[in-house]
Amino acid sequence: MKIAVAVTGASGAIYARSLLQSLEKLRSQVEEVGIVWSDNAQTVWAYELGIKDHSDFPFKVWDKNDFMAPFASGSSGYQALIICPCSMGTLGRIASGISNDLISRAADVMLKERRKLVCVVRETPYNLIHLRNMTTVTEAGGIICPATPSFYSRPQTIEDVAATVVTRALHLAGIDAGGYKWQED
Repeated sequence: MKIAVAVTGASGAIYARSLLQSLEKLRSQVEEVGIVWSDNAQTVWAYELGIKDHSDFPFKVWDKNDFMAPFASGSSGYQALIICPCSMGTLGRIASGISNDLISRAADVMLKERRKLVCVVRETPYNLIHLRNMTTVTEAGGIICPATPSFYSRPQTIEDVAATVVTRALHLAGIDAGGYKWQED
């Protein structure tokens, strides 16, 4: 499977780091990973995580304005895009059909090609505009996966808590990421 990952400047860099770490471990299922960062994503990463290791992953990174990236076209073999975390500004542009950068263009491609678009939204509380944008993206075929952790697995660390969201997002994208499943051994 080929998958694109977009990281926006919403709070929740721990989710992005957990996602990239998980994809590194799932190389047997993932043939290729392409990453695109919003302008503010790396700043939030450094601030929230206290480190600047965002470029330490063995994946191809595409500039946010590089429309030559393969996942900017429906003719590519990319099957999914996970936006993690997904800011409400990014979600609003997707819901409005505005493809002004690689993130929103890639999302548009996933929707028009009926492929997996998983938006790990990170905001609280939601206002009516957020809710309507989530509805619009859902009706267009996208999946809204709020960065709301589960506690069934009794996570012990903040990384474990973040992993509950990331594992769910990976499953929604079609990748078997293991993890806890309710009432399954």
